[in-house]
Amino acid sequence: MYGADPAIIQALAGTNISLVLGTTNADIPSFAADPSAASSWVSANILPFIPSSSIAAVSVGNEALNSGDPSLASNLLPAMQNLHSALSSAGSTAASIKVSTVHSMAVLSQSDPPSSGAFHSDLAPALAGILAFLRDNGSPFMINPYPYFAYRDDPRPETLAFCLFQPNSGRFDAGSKITYTNMFDAQVDAIHSALNAAGFPNVEIVVAETGWPYRGDPDEAGTTVDNAKAFNGNLVAHLRSMTGTPLMPGRPVETYIFELYDEDLKSGRTSERSFGLFRTDLTMNYDAGLSKSSSGSESSPSPSQAGSMPPPPAGAAAAGQQCVPGMVAQASADGGPIQCYLPSAVGSNLPPPMDLLYWIDFLAYRRLTSNGFSVFVMYRALCFAFYLLFYAALSLLLI
Repeated sequence: MYGADPAIIQALAGTNISLVLGTTNADIPSFAADPSAASSWVSANILPFIPSSSIAAVSVGNEALNSGDPSLASNLLPAMQNLHSALSSAGSTAASIKVSTVHSMAVLSQSDPPSSGAFHSDLAPALAGILAFLRDNGSPFMINPYPYFAYRDDPRPETLAFCLFQPNSGRFDAGSKITYTNMFDAQVDAIHSALNAAGFPNVEIVVAETGWPYRGDPDEAGTTVDNAKAFNGNLVAHLRSMTGTPLMPGRPVETYIFELYDEDLKSGRTSERSFGLFRTDLTMNYDAGLSKSSSGSESSPSPSQAGSMPPPPAGAAAAGQQCVPGMVAQASADGGPIQCYLPSAVGSNLPPPMDLLYWIDFLAYRRLTSNGFSVFVMYRALCFAFYLLFYAALSLLLI
């Protein structure tokens, strides 16, 4: 989250969905100069919401080292240190929250081939302290790699296939003797090589942003729904495969897709407003393989999941439309496109208690089954007991 919106933080309380909150670049000088400013931010934006809401990390600023403001480079590390100190002194739950900062790929002076990845020499003084801070506190190096921008700068068909995880001849890295088959792995491994060259090979990498615009101006090549769906859908499949990257095999990189909703009020080119998986009216632009009711080979559940995933809400299933959680689909009376609405707005045939049970079931499923079969069995037994008690109570009320 670019900020700390209290309504959103509260809405996710109890869901086990972990949040990464961001402070603004404008906060950096005050945090660096005055520890009490960092403490005040923690008191206002962290302490009222934990432990009910899960906050995993705080990013101090966004792409600050390439923001065009040279003063931020010298202030960034002390700002991170003061925020870390404020969290550490605010109790054990707050102390477990990691502190980092997000970078753009522009921090690299070299990224091709990936084995030659290196940071800009003029950023070395600032980065040395930041990387030591990350290592010492177990915090991740957060980066925003965008294969789309690589294609924008080299709009050849073979580059597009390489960026979209589609079949291609690959790109050979003479330094590592590795042939790369997609741009995402190449960019992440370039960061890994830069960290290794700087003396911090064990600092974890987190992809804070990556995505593909589904729409753009006439001169913005590749900005189509098909390309956006291919990139994000294939990225999800790649991450789910747990293969990692060639330089970090078997270590899937924690990745955040940019972005959930379009930013329709954002200035700039059309593509800047068109990265969302969903429109601002909550309808889906395309399914990137993350929807519960998605179909097709790119987003089908694995055989081990088949038959165990909870069914979609009746409203969405009946209409054949994917909607965001809490919404149902309904066809318009004039034959227009299907739209998504709150159940109360369309008179859903699904009783409200069943809506509640479904979402409890779904949220628990998504979180718990990743921990293995034994937890999955225990979870199902608990759900069965919950359903039994719920309907017993409902029967008593109706007698």
